[in-house]
Amino acid sequence: MATPLSDTSLSPLRTVAVVGLGTMGTGIAEVLAGAGRDVIGIDISEAQTAKCVTALEASTARAVERGRLTGPQRAELLARVTTSTDLGAAAGADLVIEVAPESYEIKQQIFRELDGIVRPETVLATGTNALSVTRLAADSARPERVLGMHFFNPAPAMRLVEIVSCVLTAPAAVTAVTNLALDLGKEPVAVGDRPGFVADGLLFGYLNQAAAMYEANYASREDIDAAMRLGCGLPMGPLALLDLIGVDTARTVLEAMYAESRDRLHAPAPVLKQLSEAGLTGRKAGRGFYTYEAPGSGTVVRDVLTPLEGGSPTAGRTVRSVGVAGSGTMASGIAEVFAKAGYEVVLAARSEEKARSARARIGKNLARSVDKGRMTAEAAAQTLERVRPTGTYDDFADVDLAVEAVAEDLEVKRQLFAALDKVCKPGAVLATTTSSLPVVACARATSRPQDVIGMHFFNPAPAMKLVEVVRTVLTADDVHATVREVCGTIRKHAVDCGDRAGFIVNALLFPYLNNAIKMVEEHYASLDDIDAAMKLGGGYPMGPFELLDVVGLDVSLAIEKVLHREFRDPGLAPAPLLEHLVAAGCLGRKTGRGFREYAKR
Repeated sequence: MATPLSDTSLSPLRTVAVVGLGTMGTGIAEVLAGAGRDVIGIDISEAQTAKCVTALEASTARAVERGRLTGPQRAELLARVTTSTDLGAAAGADLVIEVAPESYEIKQQIFRELDGIVRPETVLATGTNALSVTRLAADSARPERVLGMHFFNPAPAMRLVEIVSCVLTAPAAVTAVTNLALDLGKEPVAVGDRPGFVADGLLFGYLNQAAAMYEANYASREDIDAAMRLGCGLPMGPLALLDLIGVDTARTVLEAMYAESRDRLHAPAPVLKQLSEAGLTGRKAGRGFYTYEAPGSGTVVRDVLTPLEGGSPTAGRTVRSVGVAGSGTMASGIAEVFAKAGYEVVLAARSEEKARSARARIGKNLARSVDKGRMTAEAAAQTLERVRPTGTYDDFADVDLAVEAVAEDLEVKRQLFAALDKVCKPGAVLATTTSSLPVVACARATSRPQDVIGMHFFNPAPAMKLVEVVRTVLTADDVHATVREVCGTIRKHAVDCGDRAGFIVNALLFPYLNNAIKMVEEHYASLDDIDAAMKLGGGYPMGPFELLDVVGLDVSLAIEKVLHREFRDPGLAPAPLLEHLVAAGCLGRKTGRGFREYAKR
């Protein structure tokens, strides 16, 4: 029987061996040496060890240029790193971090050899993001000292480290490695052993859905990526990120996730296999979803799939005046956007009082912009002057574009479109801002379905740059061209998508949010750890539970139900915890309690 780790393992891990000196291993070595640890870099390839040293010299030289290191500090850091092609060099290490290729055979061979090399109390960490830590530990002579230490790329910049324990891991090993992560200036998150852990477990499901969306020709690669960057504030679009990670790596992670979960959302999209087997693995190959200037380059170059510049060959209709229906935050925000762009705007609500209240909200927003120096008082006054409030839709008689932004209720919207059909002049474009309902259902409520289209703005409309332009099978080409032209005039980025539930952003965002809730339901990780993992490991502006509470749990549940009903995928069924919170009236920030509690204003 293996001897449990003693309390001596709680002492600082001073000497660390890093096995595998690719990009990740080199980055980890730099972080460790920068924090005063003695580092032994080991790789079977002499060329790779030399490349590691060159990379460290270059990165630390840049740090000196930017004032992050002094010359003497750089010299000390580099002196703390030695390299070897012999695994025996790890004999004196307190910790070994293995960052070899994602293969059980390779990693198990390394661990077996280490069993005969390192001291009994030496902690062995695997950097895997896809393989079972339990399986690797079970194959070791001392499984209690084996755990996962999952850094994120680039290791020097990314603050998250997932500390992965399994049923065999001794608490002392977890404590020692957690303390080391803190000493490195990282934020350790404790997670259990399942493929993808927290960050990749949520991230790769989302990336897979984006690949499947692209494969189905639902939207272009450029529009999918722009939608997620501009609609969710993400640093990269999903397809560009797949190219950065490596299409083959993503496929490996997803296969491991699917083997455990059997969730269709984790079954790798066929396009990932096709690209991988063709050698089109992303940036490292010079081509993946996009084509790059050279292997290893991040510069995208034109290829046969790049959209032609110059816009639609179809001419759009003339739009001089716009009607906005609704009195809520979204309606007033959209009216403000059009008025700022110089359009005459009729803002109609169920009563003139509500319309005036919405106009007053625009006035307050404009005043804040003046206070912050974003516009002059004169420009703000002229913008507000262009907004005419009214309590009747009859005043839409002369508008060229009518945009509805009323309640997200199909019957309410259908009634409104029937009314607009009678009021608006022939040739007027009728647009819905729905985020989840079928646009064609609104179109069929009129006698002119060819004039109806979706314009899904994001909240807050004045600040968010994205508009999803949703064509139905009945939408006329010149109506689509009109809305694209209008989006350019109001300085929004338009992305095209078809009329199906969730369009681009919500179809990719809400399954990710739902999966985060399932992680909490299964007691796999805490709310705080999941939020921290996605912000620090994925570069997300908000964690999933922060975002759910902001969006509103009732709104989130409604969208989840629509997605589940349309795609009929069991993996899209709303998490029971979400349904329970909504039933209890815990709807997020607006009620003071959702996944978290909030101070009353």
